[in-house]
Amino acid sequence: MKRLVLVGGGHAHLSVLEALAAQRPGDVEVTLITPSPRQNYSGMLPGWISGHYALSACQIDLQPLVRAAGGQLILEHVVDMDAARHCVALADGRHVHYDWLSIDVGSETETSWLEALGSKLLPVKPLDQFFTRWPEEMAEAQAQGAFHLVVVGAGAAGVEIALAARFALTRAGVRARVDLIASENGVLQGHNRRAQERVLAYARRAGVSVHFQRAVGTPNGVLLADDELIAADLVIAATGARAPVWLQRSKLALDPEGYIQVDPYHRSVSHPDVFAAGDVCARPNTSLSRSGVHAVRAGPVLAGNLLAVLESAPLRAYRPRQNSLYLLACGPRHAIASWGPWSASGAWVWHWKDGIDRRFIRRFARSGSGAASAKMKKSA
Repeated sequence: MKRLVLVGGGHAHLSVLEALAAQRPGDVEVTLITPSPRQNYSGMLPGWISGHYALSACQIDLQPLVRAAGGQLILEHVVDMDAARHCVALADGRHVHYDWLSIDVGSETETSWLEALGSKLLPVKPLDQFFTRWPEEMAEAQAQGAFHLVVVGAGAAGVEIALAARFALTRAGVRARVDLIASENGVLQGHNRRAQERVLAYARRAGVSVHFQRAVGTPNGVLLADDELIAADLVIAATGARAPVWLQRSKLALDPEGYIQVDPYHRSVSHPDVFAAGDVCARPNTSLSRSGVHAVRAGPVLAGNLLAVLESAPLRAYRPRQNSLYLLACGPRHAIASWGPWSASGAWVWHWKDGIDRRFIRRFARSGSGAASAKMKKSA
């Protein structure tokens, strides 16, 4: 019996579970290891903050997907790995051995220069923690009647969260101040100029102050490069990513930043029995932005390649597109689109994004329930 172990319930592994449920390869023991029974879909986080979605609408229940794939679900964190011994270590002390391993755990938020904030700091990742704590912060803001929020990081995530939080706090009747800390490189670095201009214009209309300086954390807020102190009740970190620390001990080939180096088939360049997708990996000589876009697109290729190695079949390369489409929610039902040199905005863009997100959730809800129903009919 071959042992296929999936570490992490990220976007790419949803496609893997879907494919395993559809094909159910024989003589394969499938195990998914992830700390939460549900995957929180990051694409709907800003809409959830704004109050457009219930939490349940943003989550995918992993148990039906795992059951449909004929696997077992282990709810635990992976804390170590030894690729030479084909083994991963769990936080509860257990060790899980594999013949084939796939890693899709995402990245972590780099917050080393903000740690002085203590309990005032809320990193965007891990998402489970954010989804738990944000309602608590909203309740505190409503109780106080006034709230000062600072969002550090002005990439797509930081922009969306700042605008969504501003909308939610205002709608809740809170006297809110929201500051967005961008570096001297500006907002939405790497996006087209028109999309950047749209974001800045919308931020001004929404009452979000944008600062083009770097900042460090203090016990009371953030200190800008020009020595201005911005006091805050809460600081959300949507800053740069960092690789999970346990990869350093894995014996896998890593890039200089600690991410798993993979080939065009998303297979480890040092250990061909290990695959990786999403933010946790890097491809030599290929630029992959750390966003859910690539994880979603690489998912079907990863799924096909895992099925292929189980059957000793040829692998297929993942070829990232030159430009990725980004649909940025702005708080109310309004969004900004950015794709290569093109940009647009309006309510229609928000409805476009809403349709894509809802279809993504429905797809995997059907995958789990549909395969489970087919299995029940077959057994009957």
